[in-house]
Amino acid sequence: MSKLTGYILSPVFYFFFALTLCIFHPIQWVCYRFFGYKAHKVSVDILNFFLTYCQVFLLNSVTFKNDFNLPTDRPIIFAANHQSMYDIPSLIWFLRKHSAKFISKIELTKGIPSISINLRLGGGANINRKDNKQAISEIIKLGRRMKENNWSTVIFPEGTRAKDGKVKTFQFGGIATILKAVPNALIVPIAIENSWKIVRFGMFPLTTGHALKWTVLQPIEPGDKTANEITIEVEAEIRKVLEQETGNLG
Repeated sequence: MSKLTGYILSPVFYFFFALTLCIFHPIQWVCYRFFGYKAHKVSVDILNFFLTYCQVFLLNSVTFKNDFNLPTDRPIIFAANHQSMYDIPSLIWFLRKHSAKFISKIELTKGIPSISINLRLGGGANINRKDNKQAISEIIKLGRRMKENNWSTVIFPEGTRAKDGKVKTFQFGGIATILKAVPNALIVPIAIENSWKIVRFGMFPLTTGHALKWTVLQPIEPGDKTANEITIEVEAEIRKVLEQETGNLG
């Protein structure tokens, strides 16, 4: 049924998703050009609110759970598993008070309404995966901006999306590089559930009727821990949530 209704509802979802991107592209430009970064950020937050709740057109529910009082006066590294492109709008919206930035492929900075302009102006790191020196330099610059502005960043230590929802081995390089620039950053794991199911058949049809969940887990103080130790701990906590969910379904 999920696939069948996807044939009907996917065009509706894509229409409103694309319309939202097109509407907010000039809004972002005007906000940044005439009112500066803060106005631009507000426009991006609102954009991602609408992108997040476009999921209603696929009959998908969206739940964000955070039982922790996370600080807004220090940088945070949010580390999450990665299941689909639909992970990102919700993270931007729900983490908006933490000014969460992303590490993105430099190819995405051109040609995509709203998304490309945000990547160019929003303060994240746009990296060339074929140029390791450039990538590390951009991530370090992001770390410095985090330190100067008390910004946060979201990283996906798996490196690529887990298309079947199964967590891949986390790599510690991203956390290690950012911590060099922001050694006092708090590490906060986030478990993402079920967004992979939307694209299990690719771009079309998208599937419907899923309970999409983002769960903030116990924050980790870096202290004397190595980046590798932190990454292993983050992966273990996220796996625990996803395995528990799988067990409940079973």
